[in-house]
Amino acid sequence: MSHVFPRQITAPPVKAVSAKGCYFTDENGKQYLDGSGGAAVSCLGHGDPDIIKAIQDQVAQLAFAHTGFFTSDPAENLADLLIKYAPGDLDRVYFVSGGSEAVEAALKLARQFHIENGEPQRRHLIARRQSYHGNTLGALATGGNAWRRAQFEPILVDVSHIAPCYEYVDRAEGESAEDYGLRAAQELEDEILRLGTDQVMAFVAEPVVGATMGAVPAVAGYFKRIREICDQYGVLLILDEVMCGMGRTGHLFACEADEVSPDIACIAKGLGAGYQPIGAMLCTSKIYDTIGAGSGFFQHGHTYLAHPSACAAGLAVVNAILDRNLLAAVQTRSEQLFAALTDAFGQHPHVGDIRGRGLFAGVEIVEDREAKRPFDPTLKTAARLKKAAFEAGLVCYPMGGTRDGRMGDHILLAPPFVISEPQISELVDKIGSAFKQVDHVSV
Repeated sequence: MSHVFPRQITAPPVKAVSAKGCYFTDENGKQYLDGSGGAAVSCLGHGDPDIIKAIQDQVAQLAFAHTGFFTSDPAENLADLLIKYAPGDLDRVYFVSGGSEAVEAALKLARQFHIENGEPQRRHLIARRQSYHGNTLGALATGGNAWRRAQFEPILVDVSHIAPCYEYVDRAEGESAEDYGLRAAQELEDEILRLGTDQVMAFVAEPVVGATMGAVPAVAGYFKRIREICDQYGVLLILDEVMCGMGRTGHLFACEADEVSPDIACIAKGLGAGYQPIGAMLCTSKIYDTIGAGSGFFQHGHTYLAHPSACAAGLAVVNAILDRNLLAAVQTRSEQLFAALTDAFGQHPHVGDIRGRGLFAGVEIVEDREAKRPFDPTLKTAARLKKAAFEAGLVCYPMGGTRDGRMGDHILLAPPFVISEPQISELVDKIGSAFKQVDHVSV
């Protein structure tokens, strides 16, 4: 009997015993193609010798040093590398152990910045419906997924949620993409005016919405207008790139595609590629210098901040992405992936939308393609597709509640950057096999 507390108590997980490249192997010798990088984590695949060596070398030299006393070369070098390529005025890096911690740090820093900047009345957060920012309480409150929030609502802080930029569902007939983006962005200004122009501390958004909506990028111009609104009202722009950043969309920072830069950015997942748990919050020099000229102390912290072994892994991962020209590889494989998905499912009666950016793709499943009507949630379409795909030897990321936390289903794909063209074909074929095993989706 296992004493591990699994995610689903009634369905204990299969035991993985090894992984290499784009494949897992379980205790019975069965192989599974990693079509989602776990949860968009394993960007370099599994068993990369350079990353393994970097971790081994660092553990042998200095495994841990508490940041209350020390910094370390891996932390300093990784921060320098990230800032070298970071957009806009991002200038400082605060290393944590994962995405939720990065978002929590960002929220606290935003609040403290306004206090030390002489505007302590700024206390409201605005985010978007159907966003996901993590599972710690502050991050969960900021996220806009109704299902994840429901049972914890009584202990969550109050956060305003505006509409996402969800072109497939919300763009009106006859409305241009540009006009739709401006209309969606206008909800931010409207909410700021409702709350008070000097009352809002930050707006939080994912450049490409990941888990809860399935790789939904904003239309062109949306984030530029969001940036203008934030600047006009003194609101900090926090971009959550935990899932979509670090090369996943073909850019090291996902916001580069939208031609904007944030005041605070959150990264994780692909930063460590699964080899070590690591995340980071990046902030501008203005924010950092305001704290420095005031209290001189960010009132936040965790035991494993800037963990040397984790930072060594992150440094090796980012160097690998850059030195191996993997950003260009992502763009090439992206074309192949979307072409294969479109060829296989573009006319499928139960596939409503195929979207995404880079090696970050979403396939939205619908009951009625013309009406864009989702399946009844009691059919548990996403869960059944996940199970069928796993039985076919594919790890992917189906989720329910795409539209509002209850209705809608999608499959999220985020394979390793090192995936080959034949493996893309294998991935798409196995999704097709899963469709055939779910009776109300099969044709």
